[in-house]
Amino acid sequence: MGIQERKEREKERRRQQIMVAAKRVFSDKGFNKATMEDIAQDAELSPGTLYLYFKNKEELYASLSLRILQYLLIRVEHVLEETDSGPEEKLNSLVEAMYDVYEFDPLIIINMFHLQSSETLKNLSPQLMSEIKDLSRKSLGSIAKIFKAGVDDGLFIDRHPTALADTFWALFSGVVLWLTSKKIINEGKDYLKETLELAFDIFRRGISSPP
Repeated sequence: MGIQERKEREKERRRQQIMVAAKRVFSDKGFNKATMEDIAQDAELSPGTLYLYFKNKEELYASLSLRILQYLLIRVEHVLEETDSGPEEKLNSLVEAMYDVYEFDPLIIINMFHLQSSETLKNLSPQLMSEIKDLSRKSLGSIAKIFKAGVDDGLFIDRHPTALADTFWALFSGVVLWLTSKKIINEGKDYLKETLELAFDIFRRGISSPP
């Protein structure tokens, strides 16, 4: 292994060390109360070291979302590539993929939903913003292709596939955010999966084209 390769591996290892610490701190304190100093202390690094890898707290927070967006794209494209399934079967697989994406890292996906609806995006570097936009666009584009096939086959109502994809995603993110907030207020049983199942069932019925 050459010197440059060792340096790159060390740089990536340090970056991952910071992101693991950031996830713990954001989980414990929340985004607003957490500071770069808190994260540096948890990572056992100096605050100055953090700024070598992330220009601010917002960028570090947003970087955590990249992993979940990458996983989302992989799962959605896998559903799209199912050659033996029709649009209705693919929609069922898409619903299962959403469960998988949530369970992959519940904390990060909740953070991602908050990120998408906040002013934080304005403080990101152009490169990070470009990565987030690209992954999001590709995922929603693949979801839209599933709906387009259903519309073209007369199985789904005649609406724009992108609008159907946006509605599907909004349903998913809205239920996750609402049930998460509700759980904070009332620490009872977690009804997330049951509520998602109901929401997706209503969605399936709503887009099914009348016989």
